[in-house]
Amino acid sequence: MNTTIIIPARYASTRFPGKPLVELAGKSMLMRVYEQASKAKGISDIIIATDDIKIQEHCIKQGAKVCMTSTEHQTGTDRCVEVINRLSTKPDIIINVQGDEPFINPKQIEQLVDLLLQAPIQIATLCKKIDTPEDIINPNVVKVVKAIKDKALYFSRQAIPYYRGKQIVETYYKHLGIYGFKTETFLQIAKLPQSPLEKAESLEQLRWLDNGYDIYLAETDFQSVAIDTPEDVKKALDFLSLSS
Repeated sequence: MNTTIIIPARYASTRFPGKPLVELAGKSMLMRVYEQASKAKGISDIIIATDDIKIQEHCIKQGAKVCMTSTEHQTGTDRCVEVINRLSTKPDIIINVQGDEPFINPKQIEQLVDLLLQAPIQIATLCKKIDTPEDIINPNVVKVVKAIKDKALYFSRQAIPYYRGKQIVETYYKHLGIYGFKTETFLQIAKLPQSPLEKAESLEQLRWLDNGYDIYLAETDFQSVAIDTPEDVKKALDFLSLSS
């Protein structure tokens, strides 16, 4: 199947302006994401979607494929839809890799593709067991509760589920910033209006759950470090030094 990776990259981030171009040991964060994505097997195309000329120029200089999009988009999904609608041939599968995941493992992308090849799965994403206590209470680390058959029940910035009367901390899962979609479903969910739960948590995936779409989860063991704030850069550099 034709599988396209799209990496949305927005310069004017509220919490961290210029985040995609921050340097991590000699390479921009965005190029680290792009290079990791390019190592995944079975990928037909990789496109960076941006609304900023500085990011566009950086991508061209680095030889990465880039598409300029509107500055009016509210979400990364909206930005990806514009890219898809411009393609003369629509892919069968879309993988949306967040531009702040410089250590995404290529095998994680392959995991999602394998999941989407199974009927009737239309939307897939990744989760990982939380092994750092601080992450459980960190609102920048999104938690997910999954059902027995690996469907997502809910996503939250709070520690969920709540273990009533427990002295021992049970298993929590964090959500990783990567999604896979069948293209037809992707174009459908892009037309949905914001939902109350999405507004409450500021998590776009709750819009899809609110409207009855199933989100399937694959569990990964690969450790990663997402960069949400300037303070996370040091964590990323520490991670790089440990993994090199």
